[in-house]
Amino acid sequence: MCRTTAIFALGLVVGWAVNPGAAQDRRLPGMQGVNHLAFATAKYDEMMRFYTETLGFSEAFSRRDESGRPTLTYLQASRSTFVELMPAGSNRPAGFTHFGLHVDDVRAVAARLEERGIKVGAPRTIGSGSLTVSVTDPEGNRLELSELPPDSPARKAMEAWK
Repeated sequence: MCRTTAIFALGLVVGWAVNPGAAQDRRLPGMQGVNHLAFATAKYDEMMRFYTETLGFSEAFSRRDESGRPTLTYLQASRSTFVELMPAGSNRPAGFTHFGLHVDDVRAVAARLEERGIKVGAPRTIGSGSLTVSVTDPEGNRLELSELPPDSPARKAMEAWK
């Protein structure tokens, strides 16, 4: 009886030691969480008022074209969570476009995804200033995996959050 209890206890200890390591190995390296949800909108001004005036989000940063029209705006919901708004157009229909995941090292994440059989493009710097790769899930939903350099507007907004 005592030997059975000792073997059972040893099994529990080994299980506790091995199981977290296996779970961590499945996670993407340096995953910080969901950073943003992105929407293209035909009602840009109305959406801006909704998120800033109704929900109280602050405008973290905007990018504008040569005419001064916004091409994208990040609205800050919390220290590390944003809503990205982009005007809809002929190349971008209105609706949900993607969600962004913040990672520490986009190249390491891209390599891990490639090991898992996911087609990943080369990392590139995008309009938000992040180093990004995009992948799609089995339903065709786009995920943007982003590393936020110190000089990126999103990182600056996160660090300035009060």
